[in-house]
Amino acid sequence: MRAPTNLPRPHAASLWRAMAGRVPTMDAPVSTGAPLARDLDVEVAIIGAGYSGLSAAHALQQRGVDCVVLDANPIGWGASGRNGGVVSSKFRLSFPSIASSHGLDVAIRMHRLAHDGVRAVQSLIDEFNLERARFEHTGSLRCAHTERALASICAEADWVRNTLKDTSMSVLTRAQIEHETGSKGFVGGVLSADAGTILPLEYVRGLAAGVTARGVPVYESTPVIDMQRADNARVLLRAPGGAVRAKQVIVATNAYSNLTDATSQYHRELVPFRSAMIATASLPPELDARLMVNGRSYTETRRMMKWFRKVDGRMLFGGRDAFGKEGELTGFDALQRAMVALFPDLAHVPVQYRWSGYVGMTFNALPHMGRSDDRTTFCLGYNGAGVAMASLIGQHAAALALGEKPELAMLAQEGLRPVPFHALRAPGVRLVAAWYQFLDAVGA
Repeated sequence: MRAPTNLPRPHAASLWRAMAGRVPTMDAPVSTGAPLARDLDVEVAIIGAGYSGLSAAHALQQRGVDCVVLDANPIGWGASGRNGGVVSSKFRLSFPSIASSHGLDVAIRMHRLAHDGVRAVQSLIDEFNLERARFEHTGSLRCAHTERALASICAEADWVRNTLKDTSMSVLTRAQIEHETGSKGFVGGVLSADAGTILPLEYVRGLAAGVTARGVPVYESTPVIDMQRADNARVLLRAPGGAVRAKQVIVATNAYSNLTDATSQYHRELVPFRSAMIATASLPPELDARLMVNGRSYTETRRMMKWFRKVDGRMLFGGRDAFGKEGELTGFDALQRAMVALFPDLAHVPVQYRWSGYVGMTFNALPHMGRSDDRTTFCLGYNGAGVAMASLIGQHAAALALGEKPELAMLAQEGLRPVPFHALRAPGVRLVAAWYQFLDAVGA
């Protein structure tokens, strides 16, 4: 059995941690921040205190269901505290491709789920008064690096507007993109108005404080090292300081499901992909006034996508890095070169923060949610769009654990479907990433 003392810890401080400062004290009936130190008996136990786990806890508490949240690390240690803070209404699969493969009705339902995710974030922000999370509904701009890429995303925007009657997507010209971003590296783009930005660590900490204040125990630094049926009616979860007996379990550990043996089977649903981020020092006032003037989040259309936004007068620039491991310094220099290639004026602005984490990617490019058995519900695989989708899916996971049948369209799954040849995922990811980089380089 994997020893909990070997759990990894952050190797470098992120911009989010620097902005958040010390973890605020949470005035709540049951203290969060302390590990589990007693035995509990609850209706539902949730493993993972990220967006999906805490959203599930909130949904259960609203229904009067006794539950507990357990996390192997402090709140925000994983992806919920490391991501880029983009709140998006999308999936990796486009809605036209979903309609082509699965029919228009499925595309309509998936479109509704995507936008429901943004509504879920806004609802949680409002309910718990999470002003520190600084959610801004400013939209997301997808910037095309070639005419071919622009034609593709414009065709998708036209299809969404004409077929789904969604007017939230609009096309921007090269001049408009250059004026807004301050970069000459794009030929045009598509704006998705129903999107925004957030401070991710403040958001997850706020959710934890909110559900704790409502009476849901949230135990940090509490790895579940063993999970097995206690009898026909209960599941027994063992942690170093105590045990939890529950009628139902929700596993919400996503790309960090391999931290202990108890949840490692869920890790085989995923191909974890390293995402690296850099943040500059404060920009000179003239440059700050000229770059990304509308305060949105921005992505580009390359296969090895980069994304960027401004936060408190700093440039935040991120991208996938298949060639390094979490905590390693690889990838950061490449990110800085890519940033300067798009924004040459940043060549002499120092990078002040560097950090990375894992994204839970899936074989079909969609989140997975379902039951692994009659006592256990899982939700994972947000494919880089987890702020909104995890906030929504956590609510549906709560419903599923209670025996309901929420509307999940293509996200519903019966049982686990491990990635084939999972042991070879790392070299496979590197091979695919190298091929994508080649295609990006030649403009294919």
